Amino acid sequence: MTKISIKETQNPTILKFEFADFITQNESFEFKNIDEAKSSPLAQQLFYLPFVKTIYISGNFIAIEKYSIVEWEDVKDAVAEQIEKFVNDGGIIITPDENKTKKQPITVYGETTPNPAALKFVVSRILTKNAIEFKNIDQTGASPLAKELFKFPYVKEVFIDENYISVTKYEINEWQEITLEIRSFIKQYIENGGTVLDENFIEAVTAEENTKAKEFDNLDVTSQQIINILEEYVKPAVQADGGNIAFDSYNEADKTVKVILQGACSGCPSSTFTLKSGIENMLKSMLNDEEIKVEAINA
Repeated sequence: MTKISIKETQNPTILKFEFADFITQNESFEFKNIDEAKSSPLAQQLFYLPFVKTIYISGNFIAIEKYSIVEWEDVKDAVAEQIEKFVNDGGIIITPDENKTKKQPITVYGETTPNPAALKFVVSRILTKNAIEFKNIDQTGASPLAKELFKFPYVKEVFIDENYISVTKYEINEWQEITLEIRSFIKQYIENGGTVLDENFIEAVTAEENTKAKEFDNLDVTSQQIINILEEYVKPAVQADGGNIAFDSYNEADKTVKVILQGACSGCPSSTFTLKSGIENMLKSMLNDEEIKVEAINA
């Protein structure tokens, strides 16, 4: 039996009616009247309520915007009961699109990282060959999946690499409260053909890598050696923890190596220890230079 939870939103005219499971296949719908709602028999029924202005269906909820002729306090329970009855009687929320591509089953599981604010969601298929980090929703032009993840209020940063998605959260929620929701969303999103990274972005990254290869040839020998050590010895371990490390610069005068931390490594409490005790010592040993220092420009 379906049970609806009623949740307030920041907009007092809009109320969310949440389901225990996802009700759409990786899509969002907005209906302003009964004619627009032909793909949703439930929305059409709800529009018979005189106070319903707009209906939004996405993820695991139906959100309804009301006209000011009533107060939500007076009608919200009746609306929830109507939605529950409709669904429990076998009513269709969204009519399936016959043209949709066939679902491709995948598995997704969560892995802890050294950063308590970040969790790594491992997917049973390759997502990208190019690591990319998103600090906010405005940066997500290359990744529709990252854009959707930022719509969850607790998502702070998203990092995508190879076969995993690393999500960094705000402190407002504990992982046990949100892990299942994120894992289920990622699984359904990818299974239903959602775009993880735009192919045009992949082409842009390829061009960028070619530029980096040329820049590498112009670097001093020590910088080249540092990059090779980071790529071969450091990156695999860091990626296993849901993060990434990128070379920024090497200053010959004060022997300082500057790096960029991404994904779970960014903001990780143990990252300073890792830089000093792990990476710095490794570079000192492999380059045979005890004066080398390592700093993260975004630590």
